[in-house]
Amino acid sequence: MSGSAGVASAQRALPVLEIFGPTLQGEGLAIGRKTMFVRTAGCDYRCTWCDSKFTWDGSERPVWLTPAQVWAELVEKGGGGFDYVTLSGGNPALLGDPVGQLIRLLHEHGVRVAVETQGSRWQPWLAELDDVTISPKPPSSGMETDWDALADIMRRLEGSKAHVVLKVVVFDHRDYEYAKAVHARWPNVPLVLSVGNPYLQPDEGEDELALRLLDRLRWLADRVTTDDALRDVRVLPQLHVLLWGNRRGV
Repeated sequence: MSGSAGVASAQRALPVLEIFGPTLQGEGLAIGRKTMFVRTAGCDYRCTWCDSKFTWDGSERPVWLTPAQVWAELVEKGGGGFDYVTLSGGNPALLGDPVGQLIRLLHEHGVRVAVETQGSRWQPWLAELDDVTISPKPPSSGMETDWDALADIMRRLEGSKAHVVLKVVVFDHRDYEYAKAVHARWPNVPLVLSVGNPYLQPDEGEDELALRLLDRLRWLADRVTTDDALRDVRVLPQLHVLLWGNRRGV
């Protein structure tokens, strides 16, 4: 990754762990959309099944890049073949104004910008995004949802330019009931249910992994299609895992 490895001022730089693409968005309502990814370091959660623990467990150190440096690397890696960037983590909502500067820079270049966050922290730049996926974490994560904080974020996003979607990862029955509770609170916000992936072992064969996840997807689909309480709901896989397994950078 280009750029100085020295820690720059938090007023002008972002802690970046990886920039990659073009690839396909694997989750949410933008699933299948060609995108570049910018993954930042740091998270306020410690989900038991996190597939990106390297963003918060100290195993990898970020490079501090200004928004202009991030843009230069996006162009270097993506060429002229992209018009969509996904900000990922960790939790990018831990970061302040430098993310807003990056969003505005990307918009100046005609690029749509998306983010996924668990809905635990508000940042004013969330309202400047094109697509916002709020993904509160279910019981299987081991985390507790701050419903007041989540409600405040959802309220602040009302009337913004951002297209807002709720997404819940479902591993088991408790997660499913949690997803129904989320939908009951915000029935007019589109809800995506994404099947959980407990098979994070690096030696898991990609074909075997895909078959296991499809079995779980069928279980979730059967539940949703017979449940009158769930209406404006999409049941989706993690497309990138079906295509490429648990590899990074895809």
